Amino acid sequence: MMSAACTSSPLFFTGADEPVQFQCPIQETELIEELLSLLQEGNSKSTSASPNSGSDGSNRGVYSVDERKRRRMTSNRESARRSRGRKKRHLEDLTEEANRLKMENRELKNRLGFVAEKCHVTWRENDRLEAESLALWARLSHLNRVLFAMQTLQQSQY
Repeated sequence: MMSAACTSSPLFFTGADEPVQFQCPIQETELIEELLSLLQEGNSKSTSASPNSGSDGSNRGVYSVDERKRRRMTSNRESARRSRGRKKRHLEDLTEEANRLKMENRELKNRLGFVAEKCHVTWRENDRLEAESLALWARLSHLNRVLFAMQTLQQSQY
């Protein structure tokens, strides 16, 4: 085993799915390179029954691409399902808000009608009171003239 200085070039290890890059943190790069090559050989000679590895390794890329495509399709379906759920909840919320606003609008229209009727009654009452006030002022003015005339007549008799 020979100890060498760590070079700036990274070391690569091909794992189950994608290559993993290692930077050499220690000085013994030859030992590390040898261990990595043994691990890579072990992975390529492995006859495990994983779905991504074939016995001869020839269709490994096909399974990997197919598996990724299948996972992506599943993920997209789930995302679309969640999106439809959000859209449905949003539509339900909007429908609920529209119904609430319709009820509020109906209540406000009823209140407006009640206030408008009350206003109309108040205006009629105000017009009647103004007319009564004018009549009373006219009567008071007439009574004041009569009183003044009576006082003047009494003073002239004395």
